[in-house]
Amino acid sequence: MKILVTGGAGYIGSHTIIDILDNTDHEVVSIDNFLNSDPETFERIKAITGKQVRNYNIDLTSYSTLKNEFFLKEGHIDGIIHFAALKAVGESVTKPVMYYQNNLNGLINLLKCAQKFDVDSFIFSSSCTVYGNAEQQPVTELTPTQTPESPYGYTKLVGEKILSDLAKTKLDFQALSLRYFNPVGAHISGMNGELPKGRPNNLVPVVTQFASGWVDDLVVHGTDYETRDGTAIRDYIHVSDIAHAHVLALEYLNTKKAASNYDVFNLGSGNGVTVLEVLHAFEKVSSLKLDYQLGPRREGDVEMIYADNSKATSLLNWELQFGIEDAMSSAWKWQKFLNKAKSGDKVPL
Repeated sequence: MKILVTGGAGYIGSHTIIDILDNTDHEVVSIDNFLNSDPETFERIKAITGKQVRNYNIDLTSYSTLKNEFFLKEGHIDGIIHFAALKAVGESVTKPVMYYQNNLNGLINLLKCAQKFDVDSFIFSSSCTVYGNAEQQPVTELTPTQTPESPYGYTKLVGEKILSDLAKTKLDFQALSLRYFNPVGAHISGMNGELPKGRPNNLVPVVTQFASGWVDDLVVHGTDYETRDGTAIRDYIHVSDIAHAHVLALEYLNTKKAASNYDVFNLGSGNGVTVLEVLHAFEKVSSLKLDYQLGPRREGDVEMIYADNSKATSLLNWELQFGIEDAMSSAWKWQKFLNKAKSGDKVPL
């Protein structure tokens, strides 16, 4: 099959491309305009897999460009995995219009093209933020969704609704929404990982960059939550485990195992870990002491969220390979790779 991966140079997108190339015979083509990613990602993918991925530098919010410069030129596409979206919770609170414009218009244009060019398999990158402040933990796919705390989360909830409604109108169209919890870590080689432009918004790259002196402070946002140490609880899942779930989801759609045209899956470890426990895991694997600060809660954050992942493990035959210490160790290995590159030393790309 020929698979389109949007956001292919991004964190989860690049790891998913690697997993597809390593574990299937599918052809992969990417769309990424490098708004929050780096073209060198494709050189890292080539170094890891030995395969070059073609990328189209296209803005998904332009329907005519997407149609004319990609779909008409590329030919038939068998399936789409849609990662391309802005994803910082805090930034979405301060720049809501930008998030609605980018995340929703991009999805709608992609689906318009999928209908026009007969693409019948679609995997959507969703988020656990659709559960909001859920009353019971862990959350299952049957846990009621709530109005999310951030515009980012709301774009994911609306995106799911758009897909669900479209799937009801087209008998030959199948879609899955994969609700990620907190992807962390890096490829086991240490040659590919999370590298946002500017200061990171996610916890783990802040930790590794702080340990390397790239950022000046490390603040724990909120210490008065009703949790075992007062800090927020999240479900941290290794990015390579997340990536492999997409390969299994493609197989699930391709073999027509789905009971309906649309479904959702939680992709989480099933374990709730506090922010301080993440910091302590990093200190353990790196043998470094972090001089972090304690600060107030951050707007848009929820107190606690972690997954029941039994649906994905059962229906997709998904098995987790990595834990939180593996994630922190691989993230630190990736950071040291970046440190070497930043110093001007040659790195194996």
